[in-house]
Amino acid sequence: MTSVSTKRARESRDPSSQAAIASGVRFMVQLLRLRAESLWQTATNGGEREVNLASKAQGELERIEKQIEQLEQAAGQNQDARRQLARLHEQVNALRQQIYAHLHAWRITELARHPQRPYTLDYVERIFSDWSEIHGDRAFGDDHALVTGMARFHGQDVMLIGHQKGRDTKQRLYRNFGEANPEGYRKALRVMRLAEKYGRPVITLIDTPGAYPGIGAEERGQAEAIARNLREMARLQVPIVAVITGEGGSGGALGVAVADRVLMMENSIYSVISPEGCASIMWRDPAKKDLAAEALRITASDLTELGCVDGVIPEPEGGAHADHDAAAAMLDQALQRELDALKGIPVETLLNNRYAKFRQMARFFTE
Repeated sequence: MTSVSTKRARESRDPSSQAAIASGVRFMVQLLRLRAESLWQTATNGGEREVNLASKAQGELERIEKQIEQLEQAAGQNQDARRQLARLHEQVNALRQQIYAHLHAWRITELARHPQRPYTLDYVERIFSDWSEIHGDRAFGDDHALVTGMARFHGQDVMLIGHQKGRDTKQRLYRNFGEANPEGYRKALRVMRLAEKYGRPVITLIDTPGAYPGIGAEERGQAEAIARNLREMARLQVPIVAVITGEGGSGGALGVAVADRVLMMENSIYSVISPEGCASIMWRDPAKKDLAAEALRITASDLTELGCVDGVIPEPEGGAHADHDAAAAMLDQALQRELDALKGIPVETLLNNRYAKFRQMARFFTE
């Protein structure tokens, strides 16, 4: 035993042995780095189900880390080899964060679009009382993708506006998949003006892929209708609370989301374009939608960090679709809290704060 330890000690002092160890470690580091890069390419190229990809990535990263540990033992006190391994370990940690951020954003996108996710009328049934729906814009017709009406919320009269997608094929066609036409935004504005007239807070629940892009919608002034809503909501003299409950798609969402408080459900998304649309433009490949979802920063946590939304409403385990009652209870608490906070604010202060809130968004430099 003594002779073996003496031999190892001699080898550790032998420069040629040290060089051989360092050379061997460098070679293994290069191999492991190639494996890590291959893993990242697999993650970003798509082509596999997200759950399978997540488990494969986790297993591969664990194998790489075990091999790094074995190499650290072989390197002994060789400082050059240990520095190489330390850099590789940092790269593996960074890769893990990239892969799981990448998968996390697309997973949330899928949850936000889940067909069993609660829609506006599901929340109306569980949270509000004395619901009385208001139809039509008094100019063209009624839009079934946006539901509007009067309701009572914990004894307080409110005006409610929200998207409705529909569950089965018949309902989805009737609701136009939650994509509102110009008459929907004009109906919403009509309801907001009634709210202002009678001093009632406005609550909007947003879940839409975007405003309807059809020819008829453009002919009837889709862009003008949304732009008018942006202007009028900015100066509406009652409190407004907007909640992204599922998809918050582009101007179709923003047309009813200029509010004093903008909240997001935990598994909702809010973006200027869908991940598929972004991937088609940036990479000419909609299959890279998961990479686009990460780059767009569309999740509730991302947008809270960027200052675009004011808070995140938690969801039951598994997502809002797993338990409508629990999801509604969490939304109920958040709405109570925000309306109570806004109730006593003078109108002039309310409007100034609302203007400042949106004016300060997307500021990345300070003077």
